[in-house]
Amino acid sequence: MELKKYLLTGLAAATLLSTFQACKPKGAGEAVSGGAAEKAYVAPGKYDEFYNFVSGGFSGQLSVYGLPSGRLLRVIPVFSLDPEKGWGFSEETKPMLETSHGNVPWDDLHHVQLSKTDGEYDGKWVFVNANNTPRLARVDLTTFRTAEILELPNSGGNHSSPFITENTEYVVAGTRFSVPVDGESGDVPINTYKQNFRGTLSFVSVNKENGNMDLAFQIETPGVNYDLSRAGKGVSHGWFFFSTYNTEQANTLLEVNASKNDKDFVLAVNWKKAEEYLKAGKGKKVTGLKYAHNKYDEKSHTSKTEFKTETIVLNAEELEGLCYYIPCPKSPHGVDVDPSGEYIVGSGKLAALIPVFSFSKIQKAIEGKQFEGKFGGIPIIKYDAALYGEVEKPGLGPLHTEFDGKGNAITSFFVSSELVKWNIKDLKVLDRVPTYYSTGHLMIPGGDTKSPDGKYVVAYNKITKDRFLPTGPELSQSAQIFDISGDKMQLILDFPTIGEPHYAQAIRAEKVKDKSVKIFKIEENTNPYATKGEKDARVERKGNQVHVYLTSIRSHFAPDNIEGVQLGDEVYFHVTNIEQDWDMPHGFAVKGARNGELLIMPGETQTLKWVPDRIGVFPFYCTDFCSALHQEMQGYIRISKKGSNVPISYSVGTNLPKEGTN
Repeated sequence: MELKKYLLTGLAAATLLSTFQACKPKGAGEAVSGGAAEKAYVAPGKYDEFYNFVSGGFSGQLSVYGLPSGRLLRVIPVFSLDPEKGWGFSEETKPMLETSHGNVPWDDLHHVQLSKTDGEYDGKWVFVNANNTPRLARVDLTTFRTAEILELPNSGGNHSSPFITENTEYVVAGTRFSVPVDGESGDVPINTYKQNFRGTLSFVSVNKENGNMDLAFQIETPGVNYDLSRAGKGVSHGWFFFSTYNTEQANTLLEVNASKNDKDFVLAVNWKKAEEYLKAGKGKKVTGLKYAHNKYDEKSHTSKTEFKTETIVLNAEELEGLCYYIPCPKSPHGVDVDPSGEYIVGSGKLAALIPVFSFSKIQKAIEGKQFEGKFGGIPIIKYDAALYGEVEKPGLGPLHTEFDGKGNAITSFFVSSELVKWNIKDLKVLDRVPTYYSTGHLMIPGGDTKSPDGKYVVAYNKITKDRFLPTGPELSQSAQIFDISGDKMQLILDFPTIGEPHYAQAIRAEKVKDKSVKIFKIEENTNPYATKGEKDARVERKGNQVHVYLTSIRSHFAPDNIEGVQLGDEVYFHVTNIEQDWDMPHGFAVKGARNGELLIMPGETQTLKWVPDRIGVFPFYCTDFCSALHQEMQGYIRISKKGSNVPISYSVGTNLPKEGTN
């Protein structure tokens, strides 16, 4: 019977999907009206209005696009190796990918959150998550580089993150997969899920001055899966709301077994109450853990890893008033809070309605103990007691909602492939537009802040058939931007994205662009291997290590002739770019290097480790076009046999060719 039910469920889903695909408009011309190109056009030499930070999904990268043009401005490696920039290849950046499992050079980056002050984006940092090996990262918006990565213990998958309180007091992360807690006690049969698997919510504090993160505490909850979250704001500041699924607590074939209940939950967390419990000593210190904290320093251009071994855990089942469940139509994805903080929108992706909960009603329900029992020891608020109302028949497969700042919400629908605009107060549908196809997240600039910028909405699509030129068995992922300044949403542009786009956030360019670092001042470079002028360029042997202190400037290296290195030596090229001019990076690569190249910004030092595997003369060269004489920016390093009597020597401009016949 279970197999039959599974087959019927799959058949119904396939039929439903094909039905909606068949109803799609045949081409863009049916959805795009006049003037669209003009609204998306940004003339050459002109800036875009917004920076749009888009998650890279399985690429482990964060991409930056201009809006409304859709122009790709930057790809930022976070949880990924990047040979273009040398990220994860240089000795300075390798520690950034360190974890308790060793060096993990990949992850699944799903969600993006801009730092906030008083509920508005402040342009300081972007926080992103690693879904696979649970980590949080902070990207510095002065350098557009990853500044910090923090691993999360007791987590089975960091999907429900990073979500931020209105003053960036905390970045919060909920485990996607409930698992037994870390350590030897985690060796339990998988089918004891209900007895032994736990959910964790990690609250990471953020230093307001430098952004440094620290795992402040974790909340332990019953074993369910956490999908997305939003912090309260305004009247609901001090609370967090998480969507949950698998309240069936299934551990196999979740497609069927985690979709049985008519309702799952939104978990409401009173983090101000959590702080009170911590001050009262109610937290349990858990030791014996191991998790990595990696930081990059822009003065020394180096990173380091610190392993931590403890955290403080609050038990939600034992601490009254800390957590409450609110029933929500089955398998909710998004849970979103309107600009006032009063309305909390659930998105049951297997439902055909949108529930809107009221924060004030939730508080009254808690005060009046309007509960319908408990789940794992946590009170369940009665659905009607928390409900403001339902948006009826808005579409199929609601996933995510953002707000336009004009009293309206826009929700993405995966199954019916559309965006639907509705009024928050009367819950009436106002407009709908098709997407191409199966949109997941959407994004309105400032859509999760107190003051959204209701000019555009962008849909991030999972399927793009018929939208771009074919590229083999996989098509480009895409985004579509709509003008929402009027009563009706208008499609104005499609643009491809690096895969796979999940969520994104956009900030007005003026909050970021003027803070951008142009050069690193050479006199402030504290890297221990920095070479601040050609007179200091040199080669030093330390046992079997050879340290090459190189400078790069248009258009040569110093030194550029190196001899006396032996087979079996480890060669460290410490390259300092002594340029002090904006946008003058230099690259560095040597023949046979198995790791990658370097890309060194003006005033910066980076190190490439190279272990030669044969004797001979090897060229090295600049990999980043820097001048008309870029091709001439090269050098040679000679590798002799082990035990050779060739002394270490180095030069630039003096080791001239010997006269003689060829």
